[in-house]
Amino acid sequence: RGGYESASKHFNPADVEVDVAGRSFLVTGANSGIGKATAKEIARRGGTVHLVCRNKERAEAAKEEIVKETGNQNIFLHIVDISNPKEIWKFAEKFQNEYKLNVLINNAGCMVNNRELTEDGLEKNFATNTLGTYIMTTALVPLLEKAADARVITVSSGGMLVQKLNISDLQSGNGPFDGVMVYAQNKRQQVVLTEQWAKAHRNIHFSVMHPGWADTPAVRSSMPDFYERMKNSLRTEAQGADTVLWLAVSAEATKLPSGLFFQDRQPVATHLPLAYTHSPPEDEEKLMELLEEFSQKFKSISSG
Repeated sequence: RGGYESASKHFNPADVEVDVAGRSFLVTGANSGIGKATAKEIARRGGTVHLVCRNKERAEAAKEEIVKETGNQNIFLHIVDISNPKEIWKFAEKFQNEYKLNVLINNAGCMVNNRELTEDGLEKNFATNTLGTYIMTTALVPLLEKAADARVITVSSGGMLVQKLNISDLQSGNGPFDGVMVYAQNKRQQVVLTEQWAKAHRNIHFSVMHPGWADTPAVRSSMPDFYERMKNSLRTEAQGADTVLWLAVSAEATKLPSGLFFQDRQPVATHLPLAYTHSPPEDEEKLMELLEEFSQKFKSISSG
């Protein structure tokens, strides 16, 4: 929280005091934590918000709270499990026929501490954090390409700084399983995805960010020891969401190049000094190829 408090002294409040009526935003994992805080702030500014959530009851409660607190009726709910690639494809294809989209916020994520497989035989963290983010984004790129001032923001984590991209074991099947490190690897993958997308799609502004460590239900459930030690110095959900909101609505954000990693409204380095976490360009290209193969396999199943 201290980091946020000192950084925020230099924020320009006018950056986010904007009216976004008529613009459409999609937020994944929007029923709690940073996703819900972001959705609420966008709703306050008049935006049309699509909440993409896995749990119907919690999602309906979140929608009700957002409508009640903001008075914005343009809040739509979609029940999709981001760890299920077939569901994402079905959702995206339907969504493109019914709505427009200006801004995609990839916030849904998970940190599962034991190796669990989804019904498709995918390791759960990879399925949600990496493949789910990849499919949601690539499936909606054609819709975003048609929009004015289109943006994609992915909520990563500073934890990725301890990981070098590893494409040899995307589903963490080799050696002992460490959920925290698997999560950090997924978050490194999200940074690489963002950099690659920025090169491939020049009409869309891509960014990835670290929200700082915030007091969210996800942190409480997946990192209980860390939470107990740090709970008095964690950021609030709104503080964690601040840079997401800034990247989503401010005119300042898109003056900076596409593909950067942000913390507290500033671009920051994606590697620590002397950390040896840089990977060769061919590994980054290979990651895209492997994810595209997975993606197409599930696309053909979902349309079949």
